[in-house]
Amino acid sequence: MDNFKRVQEVLQKLSIGAVLISNGDNMRYVSGFAGATGYLYISEKSHAVITDFRYTIQAENEAEGYEIITIGNGGYEEAINDMLRTEGITSLGFEAEDMLYASYNKLKEKLIVKELIPLGHEITSMRKIKTPKELEFIKKAEAIGDQVFTEILTFIKVGMTELEIAARIEYLLKLNGAQASSFPAIVASGINSSMPHAVPTQKKIETGDFLTMDFGCVYEGYCSDMTRTIVIGKASEKQKDVYNTVLKAQMAALEFLKAGYQGKEVDKVARDIIYNAGYEGCFGHGLGHSVGLHIHENPRLSPLEEEIILAGMTETVEPGIYIKGFGGVRIEDLVVVTENGCENFTFSDKKLIELEG
Repeated sequence: MDNFKRVQEVLQKLSIGAVLISNGDNMRYVSGFAGATGYLYISEKSHAVITDFRYTIQAENEAEGYEIITIGNGGYEEAINDMLRTEGITSLGFEAEDMLYASYNKLKEKLIVKELIPLGHEITSMRKIKTPKELEFIKKAEAIGDQVFTEILTFIKVGMTELEIAARIEYLLKLNGAQASSFPAIVASGINSSMPHAVPTQKKIETGDFLTMDFGCVYEGYCSDMTRTIVIGKASEKQKDVYNTVLKAQMAALEFLKAGYQGKEVDKVARDIIYNAGYEGCFGHGLGHSVGLHIHENPRLSPLEEEIILAGMTETVEPGIYIKGFGGVRIEDLVVVTENGCENFTFSDKKLIELEG
């Protein structure tokens, strides 16, 4: 991958001699190397993966065109110093928002560089607009989620626990071609569904419950994310009102979303519908977030997001209503933004499903 050239442009702009990339997603994005441990070292003259013996072969296979440096007994600091000394580098950038304070102190103590310069979002921001290949992987990951949703509906029965259903979802994701779950599946039933990020429990599914299932997977390194809420048995009138309000809000936001709006403008479309329906205070999270190599990326769709949403960015659209002591509903699709609208990657049915338990 030649994304290192884009990193070199950042170095020139900031007048920095070299940079250490430590964020795993950024390392993969820039070089292709997906190992769990290591650094990318990039300067005007060099681009190298520095890692340990466990990942040397993987780095050679994945980081085409990169120098692969395996650390010795002197650790990462010695290997980095060798590069700095050879190239006469005096200023070294690092990913301040990723690096542990202890790791920073160790580098500061042992590196021969005169100046360690914290970088902001310069490297991570490169990942905001997805390439056609990235979108292909994200779309495939979301398609796996759609298939799993179809299959899980035939599995759910009254008396099963939330943990059983969550385990089945994660099993089915891999069975259908995923490398992993992109986050632990959220399965929340009854009053537990009033918690947006509830952790599955031993609570048993009961007739009359809302059942919210929020899950995603990883395909070729890229994440998916979707949520559907169903009712076990027949829905009450209040359940129908909550569900239909969320669906109306989501459909309006999807219709509105296109390149050129601030994230907060898109959020407001859905939020106004929910608040005007009498549920103000019941939608406490943002409308959505970008998705890529990491499950939660920027920019967001939220009341605080002033960044302009551009074509090629991915966004979840996931309004919700959560009522303490009653339950909650969230409906989430994953889309890619276009100049004139958005393309939805999620195809699972959104009509209210009343599942006979």
